[in-house]
Amino acid sequence: MKIFIGADHRGFALKNEITSLLLKQGFEVVDVGAFQAQPPCDYPKISYDVARRVAQTKNTRGMLVCMTGIGHTIAANKVPGAYAALCYNKEAALLSREHNNANILVLGAKFVSLRQMFSIIDVWLKTEFAGGRHLRRVRQIKQIENKFIKKIKKYSPDSDSSSVARDS
Repeated sequence: MKIFIGADHRGFALKNEITSLLLKQGFEVVDVGAFQAQPPCDYPKISYDVARRVAQTKNTRGMLVCMTGIGHTIAANKVPGAYAALCYNKEAALLSREHNNANILVLGAKFVSLRQMFSIIDVWLKTEFAGGRHLRRVRQIKQIENKFIKKIKKYSPDSDSSSVARDS
């Protein structure tokens, strides 16, 4: 299985430890950054890159690491087809896969030790989606997502440039 991994400057060292673990276990790992601990970087770009790649590539998963994991989770979940779960323990990791079919694991360096992360990752990678009643719920989430995709397509930046926020 291919795993896309990313971290901001606060998760950089742990990302490298996780990458080593995954490679030893035989996973194909694609590191999308950050590639250094300094200077500080903006995590949304990395969240987006991992989420986009996971959403567009079959049979892959993603992992993101930052200080709390909250920002990465929010940003990654903006990408249609990306289902990021912030997990601080093994039970949350198991349920994120079994019940929600999460395809991106987010870890917070401030709240989880390296040893705990390795346990969380192990459970998350080994747990399969249970389907059944959970499939119905995951499909309902996808329906909500699809409603917003249709609205976005309806209002392209070319048709109404006044409503588009621009970076200066």
